[in-house]
Amino acid sequence: MLLKLIVLLLFCFNLYANMELRGVYYVDSREVNSSVITGDKKNCFQILTIPENDYLDKIKSKELIKMLDKNRYKNYKHKSSYVNFVLKSPIDTSFIKQRLREYYTKQYDAIEIEDIIVEPRAYMQTLPKDYIVEIRSRDYLFSDGTINIKTPQNKKYFFNYYIKARLTVFQSREKIKKDTKITPLHYIQKKILLDRFRAKPLQDMDSTQLQAKRHIPKGRIITYNDVESPDVVRRDAMINVTMVKEGMVITFSAKALQDAKVNDIIKVQNSNGKTLKVKVTGNNRAEIE
Repeated sequence: MLLKLIVLLLFCFNLYANMELRGVYYVDSREVNSSVITGDKKNCFQILTIPENDYLDKIKSKELIKMLDKNRYKNYKHKSSYVNFVLKSPIDTSFIKQRLREYYTKQYDAIEIEDIIVEPRAYMQTLPKDYIVEIRSRDYLFSDGTINIKTPQNKKYFFNYYIKARLTVFQSREKIKKDTKITPLHYIQKKILLDRFRAKPLQDMDSTQLQAKRHIPKGRIITYNDVESPDVVRRDAMINVTMVKEGMVITFSAKALQDAKVNDIIKVQNSNGKTLKVKVTGNNRAEIE
C-alpha cells in the first residue's frame, strides 16, 4: 500500500512540475508520441508522424502544450516557437562523444559528466571512415552547441550536441567591491548544472590570494575575468628599493607612484625627488635592474 502511494505521488509530481520544452527531440521512430517528452510510456499519446521522404517534422510549441495539458501534463513552458522532432541517424557517434568528454574534462577540474548527446544536423546513414573532430575554443562555456568533423579531403559534417554535466563554482555572497581581497566570507561554493557562462568560472579559491578586478554583484558566479592577483604595492606607499652597484647592494626608500603587482615595472620617487623605474619583487619591495 505504501509503495503504491509513493508511485502515485511521483506520478502526480511529474504531471504538475514546471517543465521546459526543448527545441529539438531526437527520436527512434517516425511515429512520435508523448513519451519522448514526458518519459511516461504507459500513458502516452500520438503527437505526429515524420513523413517517409523526410527525417524531421515540427509542431508549434503552443499547440504541443495544449495537447500535453489536455492529457494532464500540466505546466509545460517553451522558449522557441516550434518543437522539432528529428529521426536519429543510424551512426556510431561514440568517438565524437569521447572527444567532447576529453575537451570538457580538460577545461574543468572536477566536472561530473552525466550524459552526452550528439546528432548530425542532416540525416546520415554512415560516417566517413577517417575524420578529425573540430571543437571551437570557447565551446566549453556552453552545455550545447555545434561541432564538426573533417575528412582528409577537407569535407565537413556538422553535428549538434548537448552535454549534461555538473561542476563546482564559487558564487558571491554579496556585492564585492573592486580591489577587495577575496576571502571565504565573500563567496559560497556550490555545484550546478553546466548551462551558459559569460566567462570561465573560477576553479580554485584556496591555492592563491586573489582580489576583485571589478565590482562583482551579489549572487554572481565568479569567473577568471572578475579576479586578479592582489596588489603588493600601493600608490603613495613607501617601499624598499634595492640596487646593485659595483658589487655592492644598496637599499633605499622611495614613494610608489602607482599600484602594482609582482613583476610590474613602476615609477617611484626617491628622497631627492628623482623619478626612477623599478621592478616590483614583493610586498613593498622592488629592485632596479
